[in-house]
Amino acid sequence: MDEKQNAMSNTANWQQASENTDVSDEMDGRYLTFWSENQLFGIPIAEVIQIVGIQKITPVPQFPAYAKGIINLRGNIIPVIDIRLRFHKPEQEYNERTCIVITAIQNKYAGFIVDAVDSVIKIGEENISPPPDISSDLINGYLMGVAKAENKVILLLNNGKVIYQDTGKTLSKI
Repeated sequence: MDEKQNAMSNTANWQQASENTDVSDEMDGRYLTFWSENQLFGIPIAEVIQIVGIQKITPVPQFPAYAKGIINLRGNIIPVIDIRLRFHKPEQEYNERTCIVITAIQNKYAGFIVDAVDSVIKIGEENISPPPDISSDLINGYLMGVAKAENKVILLLNNGKVIYQDTGKTLSKI
């Protein structure tokens, strides 16, 4: 079983298990990691609903360029954001490793197109640093922290800000 299939299978198990509070507690400190242009990112596994292969995306007029459109996933219409474009990286043709990570923030779904899923890892609070503060005027608003785990540096994303920053919408979580 390749990494993408394994991650997709594991995600289905987490979905079922998240209904059990004991297992939910086990998800604390766990992150799904994925690649986008040779950078490793992580999002809390508790916010991951499912990982699906790339599929037909319906463009929507007046969506920002990074929002590729919407997909219909079992009757749910989900907006899809290309992480590369969201972070002002060059667009890349999708391949067999490209997938969509479906997330939920305050009962709102969004899909992130990523180059490849890496793994699910547990990261202790002691291994997470605040986002770098480059100057008093410039802070990376998409990051909630930078982690060091398994000899990797992982940029931990604030999903709400990835989705809503610059759109004028707000979430209480942001």
